[in-house]
Amino acid sequence: MRTLSAIGRIFYGVSMAALGILTIVYKDFPYMMIPPKHSWLTDHVVITYIAGAFLLFTGSCIAMGKMVRPVSLLLGSVLLLVFCFYFVPYELFVSGTYSRFGAWENAAKELTLASGALVIAGRYPGIVLYALTIISYSIDHFIYGRQAADYVPAWIPSHVFWIYFAGAALLGAGIGILLNIRREIMAMLLGTMIFIWVLILHLPKAMANPVDKTSGEVTSLFLALAYSGIAFVIAAAPGVKTSPKQSLSYARQ
Repeated sequence: MRTLSAIGRIFYGVSMAALGILTIVYKDFPYMMIPPKHSWLTDHVVITYIAGAFLLFTGSCIAMGKMVRPVSLLLGSVLLLVFCFYFVPYELFVSGTYSRFGAWENAAKELTLASGALVIAGRYPGIVLYALTIISYSIDHFIYGRQAADYVPAWIPSHVFWIYFAGAALLGAGIGILLNIRREIMAMLLGTMIFIWVLILHLPKAMANPVDKTSGEVTSLFLALAYSGIAFVIAAAPGVKTSPKQSLSYARQ
């Protein structure tokens, strides 16, 4: 299980470091990091460099196993603050689309990344937040299944069926993780499923469009890899059945 936890941690750390590199190279935030095109932050290159360096540093530390707990806690706290004090006010008071479920998708992605850092830091609420966001993605699959059908590779038949099947799998895994119903198995299956998506969906699209700045397939590739890594860390986490107050003992100092 330590090997699985290490793999998950490396997946997450590499993904965050890669998002940091993309931020620096393109002088822009990955699309799920802040509300798009409506932020004064995008007008200040220095801020994007600082944010990119922060993601690169924290992701690298997590991937290499250096100062994992404090660095992960710092990263998770920053991402959670961005979600609470940037995404939520934006969706409620600026976007005008807060009542549409799909409008919160990028905010949920930000929250998932925050939950992953908290999970790696050994904080039980990270598991809860991760499960809730996975459930929200399952709902997206059911609401927007037909619109998303073209995202399934052409060589796979019955596109709409697989979108709904993936939604059902996400829902079952999210509920299982949230309610601690065979959490380890559910998380293992979830991480494996998402990793398969990385290989057959995201990687080919990223290879076909390697230069698409921070709003395209390369960013989505590392986002999915981070999701897979978080699930693997949860699957390998011992001692989470007893109490939400208990710090996860797998987190490295």
